[in-house]
Amino acid sequence: MTVRLPDAEDVRAAAARISGVAVRTPLLECAALDVRSGGRIFIKPEVLQRTGSFKFRGAWNRLSQLSEGEQRRGVVAWSSGNHAQGVAAAAHMLDVPALIVMPSDAPRLKIERTRGFGAEVVLYDRLTEMREEIGARIAAERGAVVVRPYDDPAIIAGQGTVGLEIAEDAARLGVALDAVLVPAGGGGLAAGTALALGAAMPDAKVWCVEPQGFDDHARSLATRQRLGNEAGGQSFCDALLAPMPGELTFAINTARLAGGLAVSDAEVMAAMRFAFEELKLVVEPGGAVALAAVLAGRFDARGKSVTLVLSGGNADPAVFARALGG
Repeated sequence: MTVRLPDAEDVRAAAARISGVAVRTPLLECAALDVRSGGRIFIKPEVLQRTGSFKFRGAWNRLSQLSEGEQRRGVVAWSSGNHAQGVAAAAHMLDVPALIVMPSDAPRLKIERTRGFGAEVVLYDRLTEMREEIGARIAAERGAVVVRPYDDPAIIAGQGTVGLEIAEDAARLGVALDAVLVPAGGGGLAAGTALALGAAMPDAKVWCVEPQGFDDHARSLATRQRLGNEAGGQSFCDALLAPMPGELTFAINTARLAGGLAVSDAEVMAAMRFAFEELKLVVEPGGAVALAAVLAGRFDARGKSVTLVLSGGNADPAVFARALGG
């Protein structure tokens, strides 16, 4: 893919574009989490972002740069739900037609909310069909712009504003972060965050966190080559089930990330329960993996200052009730 990789300056430009549109989410502290982990832990709650996830940042950064002709022709995206909602919301706000290709087994809440923003939704079977092929065909037929969920420089730069805010707020608190843990599906959030922190707080190590069985980033980073997940794997972390790291995102992550971690569904459920009981936040499974890594001891936070990104809060009600033991 011969596309210029984004850099820290692109992240700063994205921050200017989303200012006043996206929510600047705070850094939160929790005494109970510090006690459990032995470190000083900060939470970046992107569950409070527009559409309930960080994805709105990249979507707005990408769509706000469309030309007038591109705006008229509209956009096509594919997503299991959070990118779908981010693109649909940004498109609605900019009066841009949007069509989103979504898996038929995506959480009903995510499908309904994507349609609620006015986007057209086309469902597909993720076991027998390729969303990229469907989306590319429709985009070609309509002359629409494809807005990829992670392998797009403007998307990566937009997601990187999470890392930029973390660095700015930590500096304002007088805290030198040792590590930042970020959920990873296609790797856009991790890549953007690593770009921002590499410039603003270079001593902070960025780790990506994935569900067990979908730890393609961890394995790819270890071998320094893009590896896919084995077919037939299952996890309820629907937002993090990308088949392999993105091409652009891996080019950034392989140079900048400290490594990858994997957590079980049971550990994620425990993290969702902890977030609800102690942080008073609703976190979806994929959004809770970084918290799970600390709570389960997958990452040793003892004596460290660490930020955990809670990337999304669009939890299916039945799944959330199960995580709470209901």
